[in-house]
Amino acid sequence: MSAEQKRLISSVLWNLTLIMAGAIIFSIGLNGILIPKGFITGGISGVCLLIYYITGILSPGLWYFIINIPLFIMGWIFVSRRFFFYSLYGMIAVSICIDVINIQIDIKDPFLAILAGGTILGVGSGVTLHSLGSLGGLDIIGIMLNQKFGVRIGTFFFTFNMVLFGFSFGSLETDLVLYSVALSFITSQVLDYVLTMFNQRKMILIISDKSEQIAKVITEELQRGATLINGVGGYSGKEKKIILTVVHNYQLKRLEEAVLRVDPEAFMITENTFNVVGRGFSKPKIY
Repeated sequence: MSAEQKRLISSVLWNLTLIMAGAIIFSIGLNGILIPKGFITGGISGVCLLIYYITGILSPGLWYFIINIPLFIMGWIFVSRRFFFYSLYGMIAVSICIDVINIQIDIKDPFLAILAGGTILGVGSGVTLHSLGSLGGLDIIGIMLNQKFGVRIGTFFFTFNMVLFGFSFGSLETDLVLYSVALSFITSQVLDYVLTMFNQRKMILIISDKSEQIAKVITEELQRGATLINGVGGYSGKEKKIILTVVHNYQLKRLEEAVLRVDPEAFMITENTFNVVGRGFSKPKIY
């Protein structure tokens, strides 16, 4: 077996594992906390639960399967065939898990149930979306918008859910709908955090009279790149070299120590970054 074939098999197994793990986590939150409380989870699963609560026919898992059919056609056309098959696996996995996994988590306080349930759903969805597939449903539309227009997936989910919950007023109790709004917000925030937590880095701007020495330390000791930008002091009018560098979170303290060792008077500006793509960091995600 060639090295390329081994990498392909490893990649497929890794993606299938992420999707299954996400489906299991998602189903535990749904069946263990949210369905017993009667909450609407949002997304396509929320649409399914709303239909189930109103009609009482079929099961949430079956409704999820039925509604996903047109969405998967969109995924095939607008994303890729690989994404389609991974997401098909994810949709089947979560449909089965929703109907099979029945781990009850007894939380009496509704707000605590929202915190726990929203966190679990967000983690499950986030783990799955680290793969090259999804759990189907709204994930497909979210990924399409993210790929085409850069819309954050969690933000899109929350916006969709506001529309869904608007239709829920009159059909369900007002308190229940408001609880579900809070649930959707927590889920979307946790989802975005899980998606970015492995790709968050620190961008640092360093202003110093010893820019070249500091840049050398950054490249040699921290093994990170450094770019020198021409700058002029607004007050002094003095020309300076501004260093721009991006480091992993765990390297920030080492960078600060190295910079101040070279120039105790150096001025540093640190910013969080949500996505860093390039050599030494993440590769562009191609579905």
